[in-house]
Amino acid sequence: MPNDASAAGPVLDARKVMAALPHRYPMLLVDRVEDLVVDHRIVATKAVTINEGFFAGHFPGRPIMPGVLIVEALAQAAGVLAVESLGLSGSGKLVYFMAIDGAKFRAPVEPGVLLRLEVEFVQKRSSVCKFAGKAYVGEQLAAQADFTAMIADPPKD
Repeated sequence: MPNDASAAGPVLDARKVMAALPHRYPMLLVDRVEDLVVDHRIVATKAVTINEGFFAGHFPGRPIMPGVLIVEALAQAAGVLAVESLGLSGSGKLVYFMAIDGAKFRAPVEPGVLLRLEVEFVQKRSSVCKFAGKAYVGEQLAAQADFTAMIADPPKD
């Protein structure tokens, strides 16, 4: 996919991703944003390394990234897209998962690959957004899902 970030907005490095999302290691699953078209789509990357804690038990002798974490990575990319598109950066608002539909896992994701996360808005409202996401290793589709998220205030202490 061509990178038209220069025409659509800046590429986000890890620091800027962390500014958009509340997630931190070990749950931050987006390393950088390669392309972002506000109100439309995002292309992000997760470097999948053998040092990830889940590989110790999933599965010994044939480590693969759990499908639920691939979907979580897609959702985090969607969260960055929502924050950037709705102007929520610095607002304290959070993007919460509400639903996952049609999740399909097409190929295992193994250590040592770059997982490309492509997410598009399907519907965008001020408090609820719907997305379609696909995760690729190279040109091979590894997983896909449709999901819904809501924008909310953080819990009060």
